[in-house]
Amino acid sequence: MTANNRETILVVEDEPEIRRFLRLSLTERGYSVIEATKAEEGLKLAAEGNCNLILLDIGLPDLSGMEVIKRVRAWSHMPIVILSARDQEADKIAALEAGADDYVTKPFGVLELIARVKVALRHASNKAETVESAIVEAGDLLIDISLSTVHKAGVDVHLTPTEYKLLVTLLKTPGKLVTQQHLLREVWGPGYAKEGHYLRTYMGQLRHKLEDEPSQPKHLITEPGVGYRFVP
Repeated sequence: MTANNRETILVVEDEPEIRRFLRLSLTERGYSVIEATKAEEGLKLAAEGNCNLILLDIGLPDLSGMEVIKRVRAWSHMPIVILSARDQEADKIAALEAGADDYVTKPFGVLELIARVKVALRHASNKAETVESAIVEAGDLLIDISLSTVHKAGVDVHLTPTEYKLLVTLLKTPGKLVTQQHLLREVWGPGYAKEGHYLRTYMGQLRHKLEDEPSQPKHLITEPGVGYRFVP
């Protein structure tokens, strides 16, 4: 991100110290920042179309962050990254299922936050290409969805139908966290939403086939207790 290509982040946060921290951290890295202290104000600024991503506190004084997500998603696919002191698995899942792109728990480090922002913005900018393109490249992986083929370093990789379906479900939203419940419903069906051990088993199999070091994956990343993401 450079000053010549500034993207604008809308910070919706009622705590002044956190707003100041976010403003300084983001502007130092070339982003423009606009701020709102309440949900309604944030919704108005978002609707004006002058921002590329929303950093949203889940606990606001007028409306909940969940309501903000739902209202924005009624008209926009703009990336939304949640900031919250709530670290319960249920809160994270609820926000992601409502349409948030990511969830960062307070207190958070600036490097982690900036990394999540970059991923969300990259996903948004590549969304049309991702939907239209049948070929995904990640390191030495080449996945051709139109042909249902997977190659690693030029060598064909055989995946079972379930492994392949799980991989493609993650590929639909590269970089974005996908909840366990969503993956289980998409791959196995609505009756399997609580069968988390299925995911652990098949993700382990995918890593052994696709990762250079399965114990330290670069592409198939686990967000403990919440879900998984595919990192190109």
